[in-house]
Amino acid sequence: MGWYQWQLFIVVGFGWASDNLWPIVTSLILTPVTNEFGPSRPPLLTLSQNIGLLFGAAFWGFGCDIFGRKWGFNLTLGLTAVWGLVAAGAPNFAAIGIFAAFWSFGVGGNLPVDSAIFLEFLPASHQYLLTVLSVDWAVAQVITNLVAWPLLGNFTCQQDAESCSRGENMGWRYFVITMGGLTMVMFLVRFIAFSIFESPKYLMSKGRDEEAVRVVHEVARRNGTTTELTLEDLKACEPEGYVAQTDAAAAAKRYLQKLDSSQVKTLFSTKSLALSTGLIMAIWALIGLAYPLYNAFIPYIQASRGVEFGDGSTYITYRNNLIIASLGVPGSLLGGVLVELPHIGRKGALFGSTALTGAFLYASTTAHSSNSLLGWNCAFNFCSSTMYAVLYGYTPELFPTPQRGTGNALAATCNRIFGVMAVSVDSAPF
Repeated sequence: MGWYQWQLFIVVGFGWASDNLWPIVTSLILTPVTNEFGPSRPPLLTLSQNIGLLFGAAFWGFGCDIFGRKWGFNLTLGLTAVWGLVAAGAPNFAAIGIFAAFWSFGVGGNLPVDSAIFLEFLPASHQYLLTVLSVDWAVAQVITNLVAWPLLGNFTCQQDAESCSRGENMGWRYFVITMGGLTMVMFLVRFIAFSIFESPKYLMSKGRDEEAVRVVHEVARRNGTTTELTLEDLKACEPEGYVAQTDAAAAAKRYLQKLDSSQVKTLFSTKSLALSTGLIMAIWALIGLAYPLYNAFIPYIQASRGVEFGDGSTYITYRNNLIIASLGVPGSLLGGVLVELPHIGRKGALFGSTALTGAFLYASTTAHSSNSLLGWNCAFNFCSSTMYAVLYGYTPELFPTPQRGTGNALAATCNRIFGVMAVSVDSAPF
């Protein structure tokens, strides 16, 4: 693990941060956007976001195998920043929904591209850093709520206001501009301050072995060391008569093989493997359904229950959101510690954190005061952040190496599809 890998660890963290930051932005602006535009079906904003995430994950996951990891690594953040900034000028609900889908298209590619390029440069001895990256995910939640507190708390219409004009409700626009600007800064750091090398694995798949060797030597130079890898070493690993298939059609075929029926069947070939695969798909599917629902409604719950308790101002609502978000950082760090403990490990940490997450969420329904509701939600977020940290690292480890791409694709697809379905629950007339 050298200096280049540590630099990459930092800038890859921007992708993890963006993956959590922008869905939270959508949830936080849902109430003020609804108050201003008065749409008949407010959850359609969440639907737009999740459609963008679904198509973004599919496009960038496929595209990085054709045009390389380097372009996707930079463009995902760049597109997110641009459309986030543009969204601040949305004149109506339809426009903000479209812009949310556009910025989510960029967000959806962060984890597929960033995790691929990070793992392809990461030594096996340091793969636990994939779990540690969840800290960036939690920090992004804190930063987002920290910015939202003064802007949405002071410059948006009150929950019980009879009317809400654009001039009285500029806070959500200032908020989106700020988040778009922050994402633009992260993009510029990636694009200007850090020189990302194309993945040697991708270069070799395109028959560009000389460039792959050059990248390995350059990474070694940045790390203050040398390598003896030569082009002849790579050629010696090729089977006799090997001809590289480097065109786009071959790349597409390789990608589609991830969902080849034989690859999928292998994941269900034994009873234990089938149980593991089915459970992890079910977990990611239910998270895809529950996470958007919780994050879309937590500001509303805080505000409406606060009104019920007599302290439901927008300022207190977003202050409480910040307090809740701050518990995610120690929760993620705890997850990184628990997975290394011999008597707990991945399974124990995942079981315990998931069970406690559900218990605290149910317990929040018993709250009889704003402070008790806040306390239950803090406990919920702490445990759920631990759960996410473990799950992000455990999922790729669960599948056999030859079928790891297929397993990850199945889990991600379940997550995004159920995220789109969440709007049906949002809209249900309960």
